[in-house]
Amino acid sequence: MSLDADQMVDRRRMRRKLTFWRIVAVLAVVGAIAGVLSLTTRGVSDLTAGSIARIKISGLIRTDQGRVEALQRLGRSQARAVIVHIDSPGGTTAGAEQLYDALKELKAKKPMVVVVNGLAASGGYIAALASDHIVAQSASLVGSIGVLVQYPNFYELLKTIGVTVEDVKSSPLKAAPNGFEPTSPEARAALAAVVMDSYEWFKGLVRDNRKLDAPLLEKVSDGRVFTGRQALELKLVDELGNEQTALAWLAKEKNIDASLPVRDYRLRPRLTDFPFLHVAVVTGLEAVGLSTFAERIGASGAFGTVDRLNLDGLLALWHPVTGH
Repeated sequence: MSLDADQMVDRRRMRRKLTFWRIVAVLAVVGAIAGVLSLTTRGVSDLTAGSIARIKISGLIRTDQGRVEALQRLGRSQARAVIVHIDSPGGTTAGAEQLYDALKELKAKKPMVVVVNGLAASGGYIAALASDHIVAQSASLVGSIGVLVQYPNFYELLKTIGVTVEDVKSSPLKAAPNGFEPTSPEARAALAAVVMDSYEWFKGLVRDNRKLDAPLLEKVSDGRVFTGRQALELKLVDELGNEQTALAWLAKEKNIDASLPVRDYRLRPRLTDFPFLHVAVVTGLEAVGLSTFAERIGASGAFGTVDRLNLDGLLALWHPVTGH
């Protein structure tokens, strides 16, 4: 009997210790998350009246409300000017339009200059069009003014293996093209109309922001990319150079002291730079029994875990393999 009582006491002690360490682990996780969140907001608080903000647009561009809000916070900050570094092949037309509008709003509040690091193509060039001035390196790639939509068609493959996909729809153009049947002329024409409408919108942005006449606009908007030197001759960029060139322009045209410190302003949480920290946070939460919260973090785009290859809708995207 005494042995059973001692075992019960030991079990209670073990449970208390386990509970204590679970609490410590939860507090550690909460502290880590709070630290990350504080780092994401430091960008605005660190920008004083004596600084220039540097932001970076890289990779595939898609809709991102968090990025829009970050740019709005920058617009309310005490930064004297903004240098936007772009290195992007583009992305979705909707994402590029959203980014363009947000940068335009920011430009209305702060002097802005774009520096093309390596690539500003398609949606990346749409983003560059929002600025007061575009600087590119001689070997940078600029342009790819055009829109496309791509979809796989499995009809012949399904026919070979004897699989038929049947559907019931309200009208012939509903969910067309779907890749499971030959694309009808009507479906192709409807899709082409959407593509061309977006293409005209893209060309309008180039025409209005770069002040191009009709012949030059047609010359640069056939979908090809240009080197920085070619882009300068074609008026797609304003100057060849780098960030120092951008600072010199800000000093000359906007009366911004070129000796002011240039400070990085992050448009996304710092944790996106360290994916292993994301894994550690999720693992820690699961270890202390907060699996539901861990699943929410794992599924959210807040930590950059969205599959970047899953681009839906019309694309303003350049890829060297396909030439788009």
